[in-house]
Amino acid sequence: MNTKLTIKLDNDVIFRAKRYAQLRKTSLSKMIESYLDSVTKSASDDIEITPLVKSLSGVISLPEDYDYKKDRTDYLLRKYS
Repeated sequence: MNTKLTIKLDNDVIFRAKRYAQLRKTSLSKMIESYLDSVTKSASDDIEITPLVKSLSGVISLPEDYDYKKDRTDYLLRKYS
């Protein structure tokens, strides 16, 4: 069900937003609805874990002090040396 919403915005923002929507062949209302939908979804709705990833969870056990950033940096330094 669609419901009308009245909001107050700066004229320049409205002008730029309408032009942006027009260039993307959409309506300003649809653009605002999509934005509000994306920022109000819960985090669990954003990411779906596939069965393959679930099956791989826990396959590797790493030490508590493992520094993946240092490991990645070392790898890249070796690769591009």
